[in-house]
Amino acid sequence: MEKILFTPEGEEPVEFYVLEQTRIGGKNYILVTDTEEDDGEAWIMKDLSEDGEAESTYVFVEDDEELAAVAGVFENMLEDVDLES
Repeated sequence: MEKILFTPEGEEPVEFYVLEQTRIGGKNYILVTDTEEDDGEAWIMKDLSEDGEAESTYVFVEDDEELAAVAGVFENMLEDVDLES
């Protein structure tokens, strides 16, 4: 499982494990968790960087409609995952 380091501005870096990724409407989304084992918390993050940029800028998806739509895609991709809001 791929691990990424998320470094929020002014805060301590946090490691996440990437469960899955997809591209919808020209934007990249990743489904991440805080633990490699067991049932951990999961979040959907959206890449705000432009195509071709060296580093990605991810933010947590907070819009309820966008979150529901992307969560549905991830649930279809990962048959054994049930994402709850």
